[in-house]
Amino acid sequence: MDKVVQSEQLRAIADPDLLVLFEDWLEELEGEVVVLLKTHGPLDSKELADKLGLSVRGARFLLSKLERLAS
Repeated sequence: MDKVVQSEQLRAIADPDLLVLFEDWLEELEGEVVVLLKTHGPLDSKELADKLGLSVRGARFLLSKLERLAS
């Protein structure tokens, strides 16, 4: 829950243009994840992190977000 509160606090003070850029970047990453999963089949967080140059935690976030969207 702390992360949710922190995100809301950051959103309240962040520049709207910066938020748009971040959301665009996140959408691009999600697209890259989809392409990688279609190309390579299921990947765990570590494999995805290595392929995208992200942290394992970031890769885990992207995978869980895409799983939620798919259900």
